[in-house]
Amino acid sequence: MPAQQKRPRQGIAAIFALLGGLILAVAGWMWLSPGMSQRVTGQAGIGGPFELVNGDGKPVTERAWQGKYLLVYFGYTFCPDVCPTTLNEVAGAMEQLGPKTDRVQPLFITVDPKRDTPAVVKQYAAAFSPRLVGLTGTMEQVSKAARAYRVFFTLHAPKDAARPDEYTVDHSSIIYLMGPDGRFVAPIRADLAADAMAKDIARHLP
Repeated sequence: MPAQQKRPRQGIAAIFALLGGLILAVAGWMWLSPGMSQRVTGQAGIGGPFELVNGDGKPVTERAWQGKYLLVYFGYTFCPDVCPTTLNEVAGAMEQLGPKTDRVQPLFITVDPKRDTPAVVKQYAAAFSPRLVGLTGTMEQVSKAARAYRVFFTLHAPKDAARPDEYTVDHSSIIYLMGPDGRFVAPIRADLAADAMAKDIARHLP
């Protein structure tokens, strides 16, 4: 697991940050769930073109993986629990997809570009799986991509003004399966274990 995850918790502040993230995750999942009033279909307007930066500092768009299914997850490398847990399961799910694995490209898009530089997201993604690609960019680029995917995130001011880089980010936690044509296929629950996640992904692949 990346080194950032090993530092000590910040007590009650960390607990509230985690709870806030979980609330956003549940709210986001309910919004996308088939049983809700705003049922999602491939024409729901989720996803679309993005311009970001890869781990080598090079500009990249969604067209870089044209013809493949994209498994898109938004988070940040300083996330204490939800992100590393989800990405561990994504990595495990990719290993269990068998011959379908090469048809799917998992992407991790940061919502914290200030701290998550290209080098940071590259190292972070690689710690979970060599298949996982980390993406970052300017705050404007990241915000535009997040809006396209209906991802909600909020940066909280640091508790200690003397440590401006010690802040948390609440964000919705949903994995988006996008088709080779760039259209939204289905939401994949971020709280699934690897085997269940692999089955859920596989059933959407013809």
